[in-house]
Amino acid sequence: MAFVTRQFVRSVSSSSTASATAKKIVIKHVAVIGGGLMGAGIAQVAAATGHTVVLVDQAEDAGSEFVEKTLSNVSTNTDAASVVHSVDLVVEAIVENLKVKNELFKRLDKFASEHTIFASNTSSLQITNIANATTRQDRFAGLHFFNPVPMMKLVEVIKTPMTSQKTFESLLDFSKALGKHPVTCKDTPGFIVNRLLVPYLMEAVRLYERGDASKEDIDIAMKLGAGYPMGPFELLDYVGLDTTKFIMDGWHEMDTQNPLFQPSPSVNKMVAEKKLGKKTGEGFYKYK
Repeated sequence: MAFVTRQFVRSVSSSSTASATAKKIVIKHVAVIGGGLMGAGIAQVAAATGHTVVLVDQAEDAGSEFVEKTLSNVSTNTDAASVVHSVDLVVEAIVENLKVKNELFKRLDKFASEHTIFASNTSSLQITNIANATTRQDRFAGLHFFNPVPMMKLVEVIKTPMTSQKTFESLLDFSKALGKHPVTCKDTPGFIVNRLLVPYLMEAVRLYERGDASKEDIDIAMKLGAGYPMGPFELLDYVGLDTTKFIMDGWHEMDTQNPLFQPSPSVNKMVAEKKLGKKTGEGFYKYK
């Protein structure tokens, strides 16, 4: 699979003093795989904090708007192997499909340097299942950013049973270098935020499906009663009903008996009708 890369370089201080924790990798050179909203956001934040960043995507025009608005020093390359060979960290932010991610990492594993850390920005797949496609399970972890990346301070750093302490601490340091606040979690479905958020969203849908309350009143109740900035139905439309369904379907497949992971008839129906939320103009609400 050929990738087109765009390289973003911000001048960094040459005062590279020896780290007190020599065992950890000081991440300076980063490859971000996937030029969509998340990937471009991660690249922007990394470049803005003094890292050399290569944004890799299949389409030549991917990230072009981001390049024009953010950085001017841009070079292109079609050799993904040469990109990962010279970086300290590869962050993957492509489609939420385990097979596609496995194929990508299996290929990159052959060309990346021995010290290079691999990380996935997945929000729903288990990191262990992605890492197993490589020979560097000890140098593989989850690095889950939140949208919009430049604004959201949180990063979930996911340590699998195989992730080394050296890798884990290097990613914590990298997250802090980006100006983010890292939290840590084991490789459990949904990690922290989505594991709590998605079942909450689905429970709101079930409350509505039973006719216990209107979606408008549920949204108002959670904003005024719980202090949430958005109600669950507003948030579902913002995130995308297809995204929520994808997450729930994956969790349900892993644990069919868990009542929190049961599918929703109304969400399934709207996804089938392509009413996915704000991005299609209609979800639980209509948008002009």
